[in-house]
Amino acid sequence: MSTNPASSSAPQDFTNKPDEAAQYLSTFLDRTLRVHISDGRVFVGQLKCTDSERNLILAMTQEYRPPTDTEVRRFHEKHQGEDTEREGGRALAHRPKLEMKKRFVGMVVVPGNHIQKIEMEG
Repeated sequence: MSTNPASSSAPQDFTNKPDEAAQYLSTFLDRTLRVHISDGRVFVGQLKCTDSERNLILAMTQEYRPPTDTEVRRFHEKHQGEDTEREGGRALAHRPKLEMKKRFVGMVVVPGNHIQKIEMEG
């Protein structure tokens, strides 16, 4: 289960308040964060530091990437018409899943200008 760091209280607005923003972010050091970026990837790792450009350094990080358009098209072609399956005379819902690809990337810098959402792992 994950929670949005800003949703633990009222939404935070640190516009033109860099000291307060840095102090707030420091409360998440060494916590596991889920960082969504603009190209659809998600990074899950421990926050180690940030900088004035809003870049994040994550350690022990897993990268999750959505399937490409080609992978999605091939998946749908392969599984077309596989909506149900019978067992004991009953129709069971059967929906094959196309999952995100996962890989361990270790320590990464996530560019601040690409960050769309940050969630704290619960």
